[in-house]
Amino acid sequence: MGILDKLQTFIILFAVGLGLLLGQVDIIEQYAETLVIPFLLLMLYGLFLTIPLQQLKKAFSNIKFLGSSTLINFIWTPVLAWSLGAIFLSDYPALWIGFIMLMVTPCTDWYLAFTRIAKGNVALSTSVLPINLILQVVLLPIYLLLFAGTIETIPISTLLESVLIVLFIPFALAHLTRFLLNKKSVLNNKIIPFFANAQIFFLSLAIMAMFASQGSYLFGNLAVIYILIIPILLFFVISYVVGHLVGKFLKFSYEDSVSLNMAIIARNSPVSLAIAVTAFPDQPLIALALVIGPLIELPVLAIVSQILLLTRKKN
Repeated sequence: MGILDKLQTFIILFAVGLGLLLGQVDIIEQYAETLVIPFLLLMLYGLFLTIPLQQLKKAFSNIKFLGSSTLINFIWTPVLAWSLGAIFLSDYPALWIGFIMLMVTPCTDWYLAFTRIAKGNVALSTSVLPINLILQVVLLPIYLLLFAGTIETIPISTLLESVLIVLFIPFALAHLTRFLLNKKSVLNNKIIPFFANAQIFFLSLAIMAMFASQGSYLFGNLAVIYILIIPILLFFVISYVVGHLVGKFLKFSYEDSVSLNMAIIARNSPVSLAIAVTAFPDQPLIALALVIGPLIELPVLAIVSQILLLTRKKN
């Protein structure tokens, strides 16, 4: 696990604090919002660039793992997220939508680091990454219409426009870059390593800009953190139990069980955040839920990796 992986939580927390501080300056608060989407686009471009779609065929070499992780991530998890929101967030529709958006997008980056820490099958986890990325890009608008649409009316035109701008454009540009520079060493030696390390900084700049523009709103809604903690923690606990039971039922090895657990627990808030700030610009609480989520998630992943290591020693 690299130094940036270890410091992600602190970098995000620093970005939140600095954004709140800068937001006290009127001119910064006034214009900070215009920087959120450009920074998110750069972050997503880097994310898509670092994931080679050539790995897609590797995922199908282990149908049992691919099938179980896909069913859990894209059928069970959305239902679980909606249900937890119905129980704990029904009085806060914006937070409920943000919670659903966070939970229906599987992680495409740091779950690999925690899989490695827990001595899991990193190669297997990596093989399903392109499929998880493609499915969440395609299915996120559908989940919003199915689940968030029951909470609040979402104009389809606005949703499609948001998906086009913040997902398909950087996705297309990233793979156009790969196509044009396919046989040039600069792609693998300079461009991809740069964006692999820079993703957290682009995300932090976007978060900093968002909190600078919405700082006063946040200070008036500090209870949001306490409202979200219980459903988020419950999601992680239930997902861990489900992953453990499914791995046991399918007779996965320890390494493959770790990969399954991390693949279904870790979430991908940047993708959802990009949609939230474009589709719901007048509801900052939705985006706020997507920023608070990782602050809880990263310590949870660290704890889960240690629990898994303990079970490995016992076995």
